[in-house]
Amino acid sequence: MIQETLVTTQNASGVAHIAPMGIHLIGDDVIILPFRPSTTLDNILATQTAVLNHCDDVRIFAGCLTGRRTWPLRTADVVRGTVLCAALAHTELELVRVEEDATRPKLFCKAVHSANHAPFQGFNRAQFAVLEAAILISRLNYLPLAKIEAEIDYLRSALEKTAGPREWEAWTWLMAMIAAFKAEARP
Repeated sequence: MIQETLVTTQNASGVAHIAPMGIHLIGDDVIILPFRPSTTLDNILATQTAVLNHCDDVRIFAGCLTGRRTWPLRTADVVRGTVLCAALAHTELELVRVEEDATRPKLFCKAVHSANHAPFQGFNRAQFAVLEAAILISRLNYLPLAKIEAEIDYLRSALEKTAGPREWEAWTWLMAMIAAFKAEARP
């Protein structure tokens, strides 16, 4: 199973990094597959830790993709790392082993601490639409633009029917990123 989470890491100097990422859950293993090169990969290898933040504020997912990476953090409870203050729950991880790969190594981690901070109220369709749009936009350099735009058009319907202010703000950031990408592509 793949879960969309926000992974927080920090480098050896303690500088925090937030990255939206689909992590893999297989039995008790938590597998993080960051691409090379990436800050997330470098930080996990340096500190041997990471934190999964389970969050329903889709602005953080969209914000990280659009250059808005400053979100309130607090110190993790057990591992060397940080937790998003907006997290409904978090899981602190320690790196167990690495399966090397030239493009996307597999980082096998074990949970050493979990905590719940607030009740999960459920997702509305607009939150799903923003998450899916963010995933599509993270692939602007890999997928045909026409495919991305067609899927964005489909997702827009759910947004228009169920979005609140947070979802609209996140959507606006993502659409601005597509517009910038298209402007750069013009000859």
